[in-house]
Formats: sequence, structure tokens, C-alpha cells
Amino acid sequence: MAVRRRKPPRILDVTPTSEAPARLPIIDALRGFAVCMMIAYHTCYDTTFFRLTHFQFLTDWRWMAWRDGIVTSFLLLVGLSLVLAERQSARGFIKRWWQIVGGAACVSVASYYLFPNSFIYFGILHFNAIAALIGRGLLPLGWRVGVLAVLALAIGLFVQIPAMNPNWLNWIGLVTQKPVTEDYVPLLPWLGVVFAGMALGFCWKRTQFALPQWVRALQPHLPQPLLWLGRHSLLVYLIHQPILFALFYAQYTLTR
Repeated sequence: MAVRRRKPPRILDVTPTSEAPARLPIIDALRGFAVCMMIAYHTCYDTTFFRLTHFQFLTDWRWMAWRDGIVTSFLLLVGLSLVLAERQSARGFIKRWWQIVGGAACVSVASYYLFPNSFIYFGILHFNAIAALIGRGLLPLGWRVGVLAVLALAIGLFVQIPAMNPNWLNWIGLVTQKPVTEDYVPLLPWLGVVFAGMALGFCWKRTQFALPQWVRALQPHLPQPLLWLGRHSLLVYLIHQPILFALFYAQYTLTR
């Protein structure tokens, strides 16, 4: 009677290959670090909202620069991840896309309940849903998407058109005044950041996704909580604000 041999367990291969590995711990760690920065920023924002602190988010350039830095880090990774997942099936992409759309809808509904006059109608999740479709459609361009990155950044940063100010158009960008909303990530110039991440990904692909020796040595020692945050960034984004709001609201009511 023949004895069936058991297949050896699959081990994540971090050596250079012609295709990107399904998951790179260093990318998860970078995304997890961005999540930590987001939570820290929102903690400061929420304590100011409840008048427990008095940070100048709208006038101090350092707070605005920190916010833009966090958004930039997320969107660079969005572009890079599109290239890493270039061979992802249409079914897998659509499933993830609907998760993002559902998350964006939840953010809009919840923010309308809390801030009816400044609810989020085109924040970072709304942007991600559209950017993912555009970015996936532009994957055949390869590294040449970097040209579009320069154009999108230049137009978005230096062109302003008063006609783009109404809410039904300002999600595109090019506004002369920022709309009254709790989160605003217009297509221009932020698509340029996603395209820049894609261009970096395609340049990396030309090296067969090789990792420097020090990164390969570091990956087994990356903190597991950081990796978990990176792998579940959408879930964390959706639940962290309700938790923070509940905590600081409780503190606010107890100290009034």
C-alpha cells in the first residue's frame, strides 16, 4: 500500500523573484507605523475638540504638515501596493474595493450624525476607492506613470479655479478655498502621490523586488503589533475614532 507524502509547509520567500511576494512584512510595518501616527494625530485632535487641550490645528503649520505627512505616507503605500498586487485577481481586487467603499459610506454616515454641518463626503477612504480604480487601470503604463505623478502634483498644487469650489465639484480639487468638512482629500494633487508610489513600485520591480540585506535581516524582528496594524489598517481606521471619541467624551463629562 502506497504511503502518501505530506507536502512541506509553505514558507514566505523573501529572496528576489520575478513576481512580488504576496505579503512583505516591511510594507506592513511601514503601514502600521503610519496607522500609529494617524491614531496619535486623532488623539490630539479629539482632545482639542472636547477642549481638553488647545492645539492650533488650522493655523499652526506644524500640525498641518504632520497631517499632510501622514496622508502622504498612506497614499505612497497605496500606489506601491497596487504594483505589488499587480497580479491580484479581479475578484480579489473588487472584494477589497467594496470593503473600502463600505468603510467610506460608514464614515460619511457617522460624521453626518456627529457633524451635520461639516460631515465627511470625500475623505481619505472616498479618495482611496477612486484612486484604486484609476491606479489599477494605469498599471499597464509601468514606470511611465511617474510622468502623471508630476503632472497631477503640479496641477493640483499650483492651479486654482473658483468654479471648482461647489461641493459637487470640489472633490476633484483645484479649489480656491478649502470646504467645510472634517476630512478632505481631493483627487488633485493627491493622485500624484499615489502615482509616485506606483512609479517607485515599478522601479523596484525592475530589481525583481530585491530587498537590501539589512531589511531582510530586520523583517523577522519587526514588532508583531506593528505588523497587525499594517495588515488591518482599514479595520483600525474605522474603529479607532469611535473608541477615542467615547473615551474623551467620558473624560469631558466627568471634568465639566
